[in-house]
Amino acid sequence: MTESVLDTEALGNWIASRTGTSDLRIEIDGRPSGGFSAETILLTAESSSNGKQRFVVRLETPEPAVYPAQSDLAMPEIEIQFRIMDSISRNSNLPIAALVGYESNPEVLGTPFFVMHHVDGVVPIESPPYSVEGFFTELAPGERTDLVSNGLFEMARVHQLNTSTLGLDWLVPSGVTPGSRHLLRLWKEFGEAELRGRAHPLLENAWSLIENELPPDKSVGLCWGDPRPGNIIWQGSQVACLTDFEAACIGPPEFDLGWWLMFDRTMHELAGLNRLDGDPTRDEQRAMYFQHAGRPAIDTAAHELFAAARYCVIVVRVMNRLDQRGLLPSDSTVWRDNPATECLRMVLDERV
Repeated sequence: MTESVLDTEALGNWIASRTGTSDLRIEIDGRPSGGFSAETILLTAESSSNGKQRFVVRLETPEPAVYPAQSDLAMPEIEIQFRIMDSISRNSNLPIAALVGYESNPEVLGTPFFVMHHVDGVVPIESPPYSVEGFFTELAPGERTDLVSNGLFEMARVHQLNTSTLGLDWLVPSGVTPGSRHLLRLWKEFGEAELRGRAHPLLENAWSLIENELPPDKSVGLCWGDPRPGNIIWQGSQVACLTDFEAACIGPPEFDLGWWLMFDRTMHELAGLNRLDGDPTRDEQRAMYFQHAGRPAIDTAAHELFAAARYCVIVVRVMNRLDQRGLLPSDSTVWRDNPATECLRMVLDERV
């Protein structure tokens, strides 16, 4: 969707009806890039009754989701995000943006969407890595330590939510026992379907190792799905808002922790970068998480490997989408030869 076709009048009327505001006028003031799921648009709204306000609208895109479906229910990715955020907001004090509402009727804007209030703050860049450029580099060493610790603290709080109270049982398909084994089957089958018969030896090796080494789940609950500093809005070293729940699932906490630690690798060792003073090592971050969670630390190697395998699958899926749009040459091997595969190779090599 482009600004020229977005019906700002219709969107303004929709927001006005949900907020009880009259004569609301909106202007688009930003379209953050990055990510492969919903389109994000930043809005400034003005009315005689409420003055100026800022909102964020997330719109469903026509392309297939980059994550495997967690539910028997067929629903747009942004509805998944909205329902999870709404449940967390109503049942906890976790820092989630205040929601305005969800619209399933595509006649309003041409696609389903939801709107939330804007949260002031900054988000770490990822290209180039946040340890090279941006506000993270400007923090004092102690503030960098606090930032990482605070992010892990909020992730631990997500894992402590009561899933029965949240009403998110729909995230588990009927007849399925939630947990690592189900998630492994789901992601492996998703990856095999996206490979379309093409060989990915590193990924195939990883699946075998993960199958043999995933430890029994000590507990299962809500997992964020894509936890990383770049999916948090920060005010200094403090967490202002958790974002991006479209990959949420029911699983063990280590499912998320493995992803956080794997992503940390991509911002440092995979990029050939040394850590800035105060930026904790992965071992230190792992210890921080378990301290925040109030649980004895366990080995997360298998879950970090699982995370790297999922990263590879996501990139295959994204490259398939680009191929379907005719944006890749017919002999392209970028689906296999990419940073995600190098990350997986690095994780595997460390096991030797």
